[in-house]
Parts: sequence; C-alpha cells; structure tokens
Amino acid sequence: MSVLVCFHAHPDDEVFTTGGVMRQAADAGHRVVVVTATDGALGEVPDGILSEGESLAERRRRELEHSTALLGAARVVMLHYADSGMAGTPENDNPAAFCNADVEEAAARLAAVLVEEAADVVTIYDPNGGYGHPDHVQVHHVGVRAAEMAGVPHVYEAAVSRDHIRGLLAANPQWSEDAQPPDLDSFGLPESEITTVVDVSGVLEVKRAAMHAHATQIGDFGPFLAMPDDQLRAVFGQEWFRRRGAPDGLAESSLPL
Repeated sequence: MSVLVCFHAHPDDEVFTTGGVMRQAADAGHRVVVVTATDGALGEVPDGILSEGESLAERRRRELEHSTALLGAARVVMLHYADSGMAGTPENDNPAAFCNADVEEAAARLAAVLVEEAADVVTIYDPNGGYGHPDHVQVHHVGVRAAEMAGVPHVYEAAVSRDHIRGLLAANPQWSEDAQPPDLDSFGLPESEITTVVDVSGVLEVKRAAMHAHATQIGDFGPFLAMPDDQLRAVFGQEWFRRRGAPDGLAESSLPL
C-alpha cells in the first residue's frame, strides 16, 4: 500500500484537480489523505443556504468531509489558516491569511503530516496556483518546502492543460458566451510542460457527486453539474500534473502508486 497526500488551499479544491486520482488510488487499495490549508470562509455563498447561526467555515468543513469520503480519503487534515481571498482584495493584507503565513512554519506543519503518514506521493499546485489565487500560490511554496523537509520521493504539481482548455473553448464557443473564460496565457500549464496525464473518466460520476457535496460553492460547480456526460468527460475526464524533477521527455499516465 502506498500513501497519497493531496494538499489543497480550500474546501472544494480537491474535486477539480485531484478528485479522480484520489478515487482511483483508494480503489486500488492505497491510503489517501487530504490536507486543506484554509477554512474557505471567504467563498461566495448563495443567499439562504446557511442555517441560522451556521458559519460558512463550519458548513464548508462538513462539505469537505462529505466530498472527500466520496473520493476515498481515509483522513482529512485542516491547517485552519484564514482564507486570503482573491488576488487584489483587501483580505490579502490580513496577517492571519494563509498567503502571509511563514513558509517555514507552515511547511513544518504539513511535513509533520507527511512524515506521520510516510507519504509516497504528495500533490500540490503549479507555481501560479492554477490561476493566481494567493492561497493556491502559497500551497505551491509550502508544499515544495514540506516535501523537502519530509523527504517525500514524488512531488506532483496539479495543473490544468491550458492547450486542452483552449481547444475546448474553440470547439464550444457558447461556453465563452455563458461565462468569463480564464486568461489562457497564464492559466494552468502548457501541454509541453505537463508530464503526467491521468485518465479518470471511469470515476466521473463520483467526481460529479463530490461537486454536489459542496452545495455552498454552487457558483463554482453549477455550470458543470448539468453537463451531458460527453461534455463532462471532455472537461474533467483527465487530470494533469507536472512531476517535479522529472527527466526530459517524461510522459506518464499515472502517479507512482
């Protein structure tokens, strides 16, 4: 049995980038652990969804537990840093925000989990955090350092193939009309830098169920929940990674589990 630790910024991030490999790893008999840096308290939430007296952080914790159970996680660890908010917002200046955490201190906390679990593989984000969110960028810095401290042999940067997304948008121009597409000059990684493409189409229904588990984040998941199966497969049927320290030309179809 190998141990996969997936390090994310907010409750719900686990579905987008690593949900499929988590479920596949669990189904293959491996141990899956999710570490979440923040409470996600600054996420946008639809009116009326929270119960009286219920905080968004409390609700998102329960949603995270439900989602990760569906995805096969055996353990969830929350580091309880404050959500930093989107780039350029006043919340970025909060001294308690994760983006302002001391990297050595935060890495030591994550490294303690990695050592306790004897992690074989850890996933983080690419240096731009996918799309520049301060918490995602900090996950990269903290995750790289923690893996060094703990001696984790395999470190993978979860990313999105910007070339794949560019092709999907070209083939489905109505998507750009329905929603603001990302800046594809900085979003994710180019295909040439991706080392590992994992086919997770066999667990798409589990990924969809995990999206449903995050009811407070319907603004993020809403456009995908009603997608026909073929469109959902096109968007979420693969998960992309860049293996740190990989030899030139490496092309993998799975993580080393």
